[in-house]
Amino acid sequence: MHDDRRLTEVRLDRFLRERILPAVYPRTAPLTLSGWDAPGEPVPVLEALRQEFGPQEQGAPWGRPWSTKWLRLQGDVPDSWGSREDTAVEILVDLGFSADLPGFQCEGTAWRPDGTVIKALSPRNQYIPLKLLGSGMSVDFFVEAAANPDLSQGWTFAATPYGDKATAGAEAQYRLGSIVIAELNRAVWELQQDIGTLRGLMHELPMELPRRHEILRALERMLDLMDPDDVPGTAAAGRAALAEVLARPAYASAHQLVATGHAHIDSAWLWPVRETIRKCARTFSNVVALMDEDPGFVFSCSSAQQLAWIKEYYPELFGRIREKVHTGQFVPVGGMWVESDSNMPGGEAMARQFLEGKSFFLAEFGVECREAWLPDTFGYSAALPQIVKAAGSRWFLTQKISWNQVNRMPHHTFNWEGIDGTRLFTHFPPVDSYNSEISGRDLAHAERNFRDHGRGSMSLLPFGYGDGGGGPTREMLAAARRTADLEGSPRVRLGAASEFFASAEEDYPDLPVWVGEMYLELHRGTYTSQANTKRGNRRSEHLLREAELWCSTAAVRVGARYPAAELKRLWRLVLLQQFHDILPGSSIAWVHQDAERNYAAVGRQLEEIIAAAAAAVLGEGEQEFLLNAAPHARDGVPALAAAEAIRPSAPVQAGAAGGGYVLDNGIIRAVINADGLLVSLRDHGSGREAIAPGEFGNLLELHRDTPNEWDAWDIDAFYRRNVTALTEARSVALERCGAAAAVVVERLAGASAVTQRIVLEPGAPSLLIATAVDWQEREKLLKLGFAFDVRADRSASETQFGHVFRPTHVNTSWEAAKFEVCAHRWIHVAEPGYGVAVSNAASYGHDVTRNVRVADGGTTTTVRVSLLRAPKFPDPNADRGPHELTVTVRPGASIADAVEEGYRTNLAPRVVKGSRGVEPLFTVSNPALVIEAVKLAEDGTGDVIVRLYESLGERSSGVVSANFGTSGIRTADLLERPAETPGVSARDSGAELTLRPFQLLTLRFMR
Repeated sequence: MHDDRRLTEVRLDRFLRERILPAVYPRTAPLTLSGWDAPGEPVPVLEALRQEFGPQEQGAPWGRPWSTKWLRLQGDVPDSWGSREDTAVEILVDLGFSADLPGFQCEGTAWRPDGTVIKALSPRNQYIPLKLLGSGMSVDFFVEAAANPDLSQGWTFAATPYGDKATAGAEAQYRLGSIVIAELNRAVWELQQDIGTLRGLMHELPMELPRRHEILRALERMLDLMDPDDVPGTAAAGRAALAEVLARPAYASAHQLVATGHAHIDSAWLWPVRETIRKCARTFSNVVALMDEDPGFVFSCSSAQQLAWIKEYYPELFGRIREKVHTGQFVPVGGMWVESDSNMPGGEAMARQFLEGKSFFLAEFGVECREAWLPDTFGYSAALPQIVKAAGSRWFLTQKISWNQVNRMPHHTFNWEGIDGTRLFTHFPPVDSYNSEISGRDLAHAERNFRDHGRGSMSLLPFGYGDGGGGPTREMLAAARRTADLEGSPRVRLGAASEFFASAEEDYPDLPVWVGEMYLELHRGTYTSQANTKRGNRRSEHLLREAELWCSTAAVRVGARYPAAELKRLWRLVLLQQFHDILPGSSIAWVHQDAERNYAAVGRQLEEIIAAAAAAVLGEGEQEFLLNAAPHARDGVPALAAAEAIRPSAPVQAGAAGGGYVLDNGIIRAVINADGLLVSLRDHGSGREAIAPGEFGNLLELHRDTPNEWDAWDIDAFYRRNVTALTEARSVALERCGAAAAVVVERLAGASAVTQRIVLEPGAPSLLIATAVDWQEREKLLKLGFAFDVRADRSASETQFGHVFRPTHVNTSWEAAKFEVCAHRWIHVAEPGYGVAVSNAASYGHDVTRNVRVADGGTTTTVRVSLLRAPKFPDPNADRGPHELTVTVRPGASIADAVEEGYRTNLAPRVVKGSRGVEPLFTVSNPALVIEAVKLAEDGTGDVIVRLYESLGERSSGVVSANFGTSGIRTADLLERPAETPGVSARDSGAELTLRPFQLLTLRFMR
């Protein structure tokens, strides 16, 4: 036989395009339109329906960026339409959609005249069944059309004005397309789905496999049998021609895929939070409508915050969702408030993501999520396994690691071991997408890509349009039904994520182990972009710590009211900002403007709460007390207590030397040269020089920062090859600040004015450097570096409830890929017997490099803090404006010193007037055991919750004592429920602990 394969494939494609697609809706009739343009921000549906709607032309332009247009659609269904069993009447609404990128352009929500939501309208979901209108054979409903601009711009990453309403302009973005009543021919639609499944499978099969050619010939027979002039009349014959090849069962060894509906909706990204709320309503209304049609359809919804929005703004839809949760179709997953970043949130914040998320799902639906669900987060902290387990969950799902630039994860199903030794069953779907369409390409890729064949036989398939929302479609469900048992394809079955995990545990009992962080070899710039958002997060986390501590103290000591509702509301607002496109700085300007306003409001309200609690415990008076919220003593004030501070009386010695200045407080001695660079830093305890010979500390460096793509997300390794060291100062001067001393340095970073204050306080073990920058650069990266005379083969970086070690060398591609890393409040480098800690007040990005010196054979280990970036997409003015970034350097520091320094840098001294001090609610006998949170119990009993962790990476023992009357002590999980914990024994007023390295522990003290 001659090879006519390509001819037949081309024939099929044209027949599908020109004959079948038009025949799905063979008859249409126009609708009458009227419209109303909302003058500003979106309005509630009942307010919109009260407006006067004017004439609206079909095909008219509409929609300035971010505006909302309301349409009323009216008409009558022609007689006899939908009367046959294989037909149905639908309304088709094209708002001016482009063919691609659902969720990244205009969208619509259909509403009944009574203000109840019907379903959404999007590029690949333009239909509304007549039966959903509830109005017989007449049509009368409304469409809320959102003119969201397409900021993706084909993913060219060009600067765009559309991310800020102030610069987005007023030009209409869209033109109304066809808006009609249509008659659906179900036989043709089903034929279209048959062809889609077989065509997709055929193109994925090897050319030499008989199955591929069998499918081709069946499709060819279908083409021969059908009449191109009467597709509806011959659709049944066409389906019959394909029935045999569709009925062939899958191979016995076929990979198994559990397909769960999903719509990964970014809680903010290329749209503001206010639009996300509408995206959730659109998506969830689609989902519920599909569930009514297909009882086997299961949908996984991962963010409590998104359902909380639906409860508040769309209560009728929320009631329908609750019904579907009870039937097992709408399944809450993940158990987090939002799908947060996992690198930068502090330990307590990450704990609260699970506390708030799981509590919401339990309270509203009676459902406890057992899986953590973070498919799109930009890397995964090594502390997550124990946090997930401490929240009562047992499984973890991720997807983003498939984006690695260099190294490929060796497994798709494995045990993930965290910093404390906790192991967590983890799955990484081999489809490499959380937005699958259940296409032949997706299914074949999942099967081919799965790295654990022979040991495991199944994987998860999250399907549905996501990022911008939309969710699953009826076409995807049709594909799932056809591939349930189909030769050449993996077996697909619809189900919940929990069903997959339970089955996978049985399927693959002897799991391989991955130890430590799952570092994403991409998006390293997210540790630095949008510095104001990061500063707001860090400050809010510490203010929440203070507020809960002092409110708990006031409640226990003087019976003050504990503001539980206010604190919960503020916590939830901060948790929202930790979403994985807000805190990482990868959203449009609008999003970050909102975040900064939210952080300012959080700060004001928490300061008021702290002031009220302090007044309650200290009383009225003029005596000054230091409120020490840190877990370590400070200026003579015990941890977690309020007392008069005992500060060193001897002033810092400061003077000129060699054109520069020397600062010495008897603990450390710093020498700053005439250009404001740190040329010497010694601690008097060891007498050792921390700065490498001929090198500097406090060295600002300005890099070209032009990543290949994903501007706000990425720092590419070649940035290091274009650097300007800012070694020249415009002025260097010495200032006295009471007993402290400061060297003030002014210089330029490109066109940006920089003022640094290098401060040494009396009694301080560290040198503080506050860098104020009026940042006016574009596509530049500013780093602050310290070259230390330390032979460190690894660095320690703080993470949630502990720290992680990373090699400073680049022996392997895995190590070389970590050229930019995340640290929380501190980073530490050391050789045996000596180390240096660098702490920060609002920075997360760092890099650590090493070099062996030729002159003396010593090793220089350089620690650099990433201060500022200036990406052009998606916010072309990212970070422009004033910033102040604080860093401290502590020579002769141990890991314990680094931990203490991190708290010292981030908890500024709080001095309050009153008449009496207050002893701490708790004392800890071993400083290695760090109290991270003190709060009253969520259940309102007044019990006191203490969260602590082992901070040094050692086996540590100690006693936590309560300095108030208790009736019992229990160990608890993060949801404050009883949990058995080895190594903890209660006694009268305290608990004796022996904790493994980095172990996290929650204690409940009954009052």
